[in-house]
Amino acid sequence: MYNEVLKISTKSNPNAIAGAIAGQIKEKGKSELQAIGAGATNQAVKAIAIARGFVAPLGINLVCVPGFIEISAENEEVTGIKFVVKVEK
Repeated sequence: MYNEVLKISTKSNPNAIAGAIAGQIKEKGKSELQAIGAGATNQAVKAIAIARGFVAPLGINLVCVPGFIEISAENEEVTGIKFVVKVEK
């Protein structure tokens, strides 16, 4: 099951990201986000909280599992954070 990874930046709009997360949750039951840096991580966390508010009235409770990832950026390896958001069973 293919799941598009949402790449978050400092300038990302948390409401727009939340809508994408909610859409993926409703369609596939899972969403994955990647963030590099404190600003992008902040936007990702805000978006996850907003998305929870979008799907909670539908009886869907979200679980977020964070982890570290290594990403190649401009010929360098940088550490980012991956958030896997899924439906609580």
